Amino acid sequence: MLSKPVHIAQISDLHIKPPGSLAYGKVDTAKALERCVAALNEFDPAPDFVVISGDLADTPTSEEYQYLKRLLAPLKLPFAGIPGNHDSRELMRAAFPSASYAFVSGPLNQTIEVAGLDLLLLDSSVQRKPHGELDGPTLQWLDETLASSPDRPALLFLHHPPFKAGIWHMDRQNLLNAGDLAPIVRRHSRVQLIATGHIHRATLTMFADVPTTICPAPNHAVDLDLAELRQPSFRVEPPAFHLHTWFPGEGYGTVVTHQVPIGTFDGPHPFFSPDGKLL
Repeated sequence: MLSKPVHIAQISDLHIKPPGSLAYGKVDTAKALERCVAALNEFDPAPDFVVISGDLADTPTSEEYQYLKRLLAPLKLPFAGIPGNHDSRELMRAAFPSASYAFVSGPLNQTIEVAGLDLLLLDSSVQRKPHGELDGPTLQWLDETLASSPDRPALLFLHHPPFKAGIWHMDRQNLLNAGDLAPIVRRHSRVQLIATGHIHRATLTMFADVPTTICPAPNHAVDLDLAELRQPSFRVEPPAFHLHTWFPGEGYGTVVTHQVPIGTFDGPHPFFSPDGKLL
């Protein structure tokens, strides 16, 4: 039985554009990804795996995916990505042909084993649409895959949240058939976490009795307009990624999610003096 925790880093919504281009005329997403890669490489202990939960490219084009690959080349950690609404399945498959896709065409679903964990990456993208759906083959694949290894804890990753976050223009483009996902999750108790992206800001709730998160982005955040006062907007807030740590233990163990800020900050500073007194 495993005795060490397993660390899964999640980054999301990279929105890489062609070299020299800014997202929305303001955000240097390439520079943001460079800072994120540096933070991942420097983190101690090193994450065991990195999941990129959608919107890797922005428009998308082959040029953007080639630039993305150059930006990810310095990353010292193994990684895999799933499409978001800004991505192209065909262009992603061409850019990352060695990934262990479950299907030879269509959705880019993947199963990745990391120590005692199964990472199930679900493709919720819908061609040329902002909302998400899990199609019939994906839902069947998920159900069968979860049933195939009932003793191993599993973390599910997809781009579109299966719940409303309270941001009006994002809630109408979340996972529209979340009701089809819920019974599958409830049927398989080994699902310990559902981790998503799309909204560019850290969010937590329960879905189908399982903790469910939205990952912050390394670049910009969707405006937290809970009062519906503004047109769809974004803010440049402190960048971050999620670190999902699985601790082995009784049953399926325990998963804890940390938000990790990207950047250089003052500290760490000791709480206690060398003689043990609280400073």
